[in-house]
Amino acid sequence: MNDFTYLQATQAKDATAAVRDNKDAAFIAGGTTLLDLMKLNVENHGQLVDINNLAFKGVEQTADGLRIGALERMSDVGEHPLVVQNYPVVSQSLLLAASPQLRNMASIGGNILQRTRCGYFRDTAFPCNKRAPGSGCPAQTGENRNLAILGGSQTCIATYPGDFAVALVALDAVLLLENAKGKQRRVPLVDFHVLPGTTPQRETVIEPGELIVSVTIPAAAHARKSMYLKVRDRASYAFALASAAVGLDVQGGQVRSARVALGGVGTKPWRSVAAEKVLTGAPATEATFRAAAAAAVREAQPREQNRFKVELAQNTLVRALLELSAA
Repeated sequence: MNDFTYLQATQAKDATAAVRDNKDAAFIAGGTTLLDLMKLNVENHGQLVDINNLAFKGVEQTADGLRIGALERMSDVGEHPLVVQNYPVVSQSLLLAASPQLRNMASIGGNILQRTRCGYFRDTAFPCNKRAPGSGCPAQTGENRNLAILGGSQTCIATYPGDFAVALVALDAVLLLENAKGKQRRVPLVDFHVLPGTTPQRETVIEPGELIVSVTIPAAAHARKSMYLKVRDRASYAFALASAAVGLDVQGGQVRSARVALGGVGTKPWRSVAAEKVLTGAPATEATFRAAAAAAVREAQPREQNRFKVELAQNTLVRALLELSAA
């Protein structure tokens, strides 16, 4: 890790201005991802701007839905009664992630912004278009078991690794961002992360110096009846091979509304509108759920080692829908 200077910000305008005006600066809250990447020399920053004293806190029900401050810790949000009772998929996605120690440190905003665990990205001995644009993507024909089958391109198939953002995408969450001029804008979570295309180094629509202030999740019947199912190589402290965030509003055996997102299989948190269309208005049966799962992976483009994810993602989604509809 290279040397860096440290600035503790007490106001948002000071923090955002410091990062906007210094291309070598970065925000730090929990630091659970950033410090790892700096130790690996994947990221090098001359200054870290500590934002923990900013007033981006709180978990509260508002007229727009559940508002969560970006500096709340994962564990606190995952265990909060409002989240557990009214947005179970969010609670489960947080508490199934990482380890208790990391959940106690990691911030909500930082978790949304976490970067891929692709081994080629994290090892500077290898080329990587995401780390060094134009250098190549050895994952295309190399070690790609854990990588994406949805949303990839010839330049990058790195998987988005998080759980929380998958649940947020399923529930139509909206981020509030603030820049150095104090101007705020709202961005739907589904539009926040971008596909790699020909510019895999650009992972989100956030601009230099912008901060995530909060996330708001609309209240809905499918949010109250929701769940997060995560399939991984070991029972804890492992990233998803495939996961499903689902919400259902079922009345009289018919699906009135449905929300579906997949994790562990996409280059971004993967909302499946195709699966939702199959579900909405259809009977809540296994046949319907299997049809929805097939629709969810219809555009999959697996590589040699991750072909199993096509079937695994479908089975994960079907199982989640069956468990949720039976509850």
